[in-house]
Amino acid sequence: MKKRKIMHAGWLVLLLSHWTMEMACAETSWPQWRGAHRDGISSEVGITETWPEAGPERLWLYKNAGKGYSGPAVVNGQYVTMGTRNNSTTLLCLDAATGEESWSTSLGDILGNSWGDGPRGTPAVEAERVYALTGEGVLVCTSISDGSIRWKVSMSDLGGSQPNWGYTESVLIDGSQIVVTPGGGDGTVAALDKMSGKLLWQSADITDKAHYSSIVPASIHGKMQYIQRTEKSIFGLHPKTGALLWKTDFPGRTAVIPTPVVYGNQVYVTAGYGAGCKAIEILANNEVKELYANRNMKNHHGGVVRMGTHLFGYSDGVGWMCQNLIDGSEVWSERKALGKGAVTMVDGKLICLDENKGSVTLLEASTEGFRQRSQFTPAPQSEIRASRGKVWTHPVVAEGRLYLRDQDLIYCYTLK
Repeated sequence: MKKRKIMHAGWLVLLLSHWTMEMACAETSWPQWRGAHRDGISSEVGITETWPEAGPERLWLYKNAGKGYSGPAVVNGQYVTMGTRNNSTTLLCLDAATGEESWSTSLGDILGNSWGDGPRGTPAVEAERVYALTGEGVLVCTSISDGSIRWKVSMSDLGGSQPNWGYTESVLIDGSQIVVTPGGGDGTVAALDKMSGKLLWQSADITDKAHYSSIVPASIHGKMQYIQRTEKSIFGLHPKTGALLWKTDFPGRTAVIPTPVVYGNQVYVTAGYGAGCKAIEILANNEVKELYANRNMKNHHGGVVRMGTHLFGYSDGVGWMCQNLIDGSEVWSERKALGKGAVTMVDGKLICLDENKGSVTLLEASTEGFRQRSQFTPAPQSEIRASRGKVWTHPVVAEGRLYLRDQDLIYCYTLK
């Protein structure tokens, strides 16, 4: 009897250990654009406080991703992104720990653009499936095991027309549906059954053309909704019907790109080309209360991240900035130390990418000022980048590693 109890206890420890490992993996994965919560924040802790002059230890370098600015989804040891190969947009899966290619799948025509050809959006991964939207506007569902295509839907079939710089959205998986922004007269946003690709609803109450931002799911006053933006609008949709819950104007120009930030019942957006930023509160009756609108933060496409009641990101003409989310005021800014680019937050630190030099800088996420800890420049750099293109793929931190991309080159560094 005593032996049975010991054996039972041993199995319990083993099961608990396995469950703990699974939970840790889930918490440290990056299954979609901007991570698990679509906020640009990694849940990793215990990363190195500083880096050597040459940067953290590089684990691998992959050289055959082709053209494009697609970021990765990193889940269960698999790194999934999009690029180009053999005159086709390609969905690509690598071993996240070694960089060895597992499979690649052709998704269709390549988006051509003077700023650089290829896909822009980041795939989303759930269970056994991958969902990806090409620059040409084809939404594809594939198997995670071998990349085999399960279904395809074109945004043109949903009444959409390709924006000037192509479709750049990273699609959202939510429950049984995939949510995407085709834009156009049939409805700006559409939800499809994730298993079949069948159209479930389309937002007939709003028919703005698609721009370049990605949808955020949010709980407002305890009720779920989808928040999206177009060039001139910010709005919330009912997740089951697509009905318009609320809408407010935004003075966007040319291209509206950064993902909305949700804080409680508040929504914050920013855009470049001089547009600035705006914060609103959604009241219980779905009325919109404007909290502020100013040009302190004019973020082009590198995104902003939130820590408590403060935001960090690059503002055109101002430099790297910390902004008070509550009143929109500037807390600090630094223009000379680091060039324009994208930001990711991890373990109380900011990983900032300079789009011109390709350098990566580790900062404290401090409200006291610009506090640099380390900086390095990945090498080699891509030789196939368009003359007008820059290093625009956002940094990703998942499963203890930092992932960077410069067109055909994918870099992986250890942060532990």
